[in-house]
Amino acid sequence: MKAMEEKMEKAFDIQAIMKLLPHRYPFIMIDRILELTPGEKVIALKNVTINEPFFQGHFPGNPIMPGVLIIEAMGQAGAVLAAKSQERDPHGSLIYFMGMDKVKFRKPVTPGDQLIFEMKFLKQRRNVFRMSGTAYVDKNVVAQAELLATFGEEK
Repeated sequence: MKAMEEKMEKAFDIQAIMKLLPHRYPFIMIDRILELTPGEKVIALKNVTINEPFFQGHFPGNPIMPGVLIIEAMGQAGAVLAAKSQERDPHGSLIYFMGMDKVKFRKPVTPGDQLIFEMKFLKQRRNVFRMSGTAYVDKNVVAQAELLATFGEEK
């Protein structure tokens, strides 16, 4: 894992994120990387809008972002952290969920909210990463989880 004292110089926009992740609409769940310290942590942002395709059915008249998609967004932020923490080209590699522990949902997320995800490395053994994640809306915790992930085979 790279050890890097300095923080990134500017935020990663969606184009930079899509260079690291294979996800595309409608399944890319993060819009911007606000802060990244390889080997340590990442802070990512998602603007939640009524235009999200899942709001049509979850729930009509009372739109709430599905908790599983909040965890997916955490995983995508964690995948950016893992990719930027490795001494390897992330192109051609996928990062896969292996497990989720200590998942808790605290408050609903609705259209108009801005989700902030903070993912921190807990430990790494070979290509397996354990990270802790917290999702916030207006500095209030809306979800927490520990995620386990690994890189897939190189293509």
